[in-house]
Amino acid sequence: MRRRLSTLLTRLPTAGGRRARWLRRAVVAAVVGAVLLTGATVASVSWIRGTADGHLYAEAEVPEAPVALVLGTKVHPDGTPSPFLTARLEIARRLLAAGRVRAILLSGDNMNPGYDEPTAMRRWLLDQGVPAEQIVLDYAGFDTYDSCARAKRIFGVERATVVTQSFHLPRAVAVCRRLGIDAAGVGDETARRYERTWQVSSTREYGACVKAAVDVLSGRDPAHLGPRETGVQDVLSRA
Repeated sequence: MRRRLSTLLTRLPTAGGRRARWLRRAVVAAVVGAVLLTGATVASVSWIRGTADGHLYAEAEVPEAPVALVLGTKVHPDGTPSPFLTARLEIARRLLAAGRVRAILLSGDNMNPGYDEPTAMRRWLLDQGVPAEQIVLDYAGFDTYDSCARAKRIFGVERATVVTQSFHLPRAVAVCRRLGIDAAGVGDETARRYERTWQVSSTREYGACVKAAVDVLSGRDPAHLGPRETGVQDVLSRA
């Protein structure tokens, strides 16, 4: 009995030491991971801000461009655009009315049959009196990278004014520019009144910047490519 107890006691420090070593390694790994993630975030945000610098404008000062690229976001179950999306569409409508763009490319998510951002965006613009012949839809703008890549590769956009909220604008403009579009941008500030949603979305932007950098560096294809579409060129040829 004494021998068994002695054996057990000698094993306890060893087991405890192993646990302590495992815990130390886990802590070190977590710290290293946090440092690497922080470094990647800082580098990505710096790259995005540097690339977008000089290409972000107030609405009244943005240079003329052939196309307004409106990036999609949430649509309510009844098919009405969310306030954030409505604000983007209103800017595009005013740009068109002022002659600063000649076509509007609506790029959004229609991955599931029951959810259709581009159609909801088009319906809102039509209700505001925007001519149908000046609107083009991209149903496969599943994220910012896909919208920019498809605008260039599928719709042949060479120069555009990107429209979104101001916290999202540097990333959107930077990605478009790195993918070959001579892009400027106009950002909405009116949705800032939805303080909680604005704050959450602004915070998420840091992680989104890392993803954008990875997407651009990898040069990945959009989730869906498909054949070349002439909708934008058709509008511009008539304008």
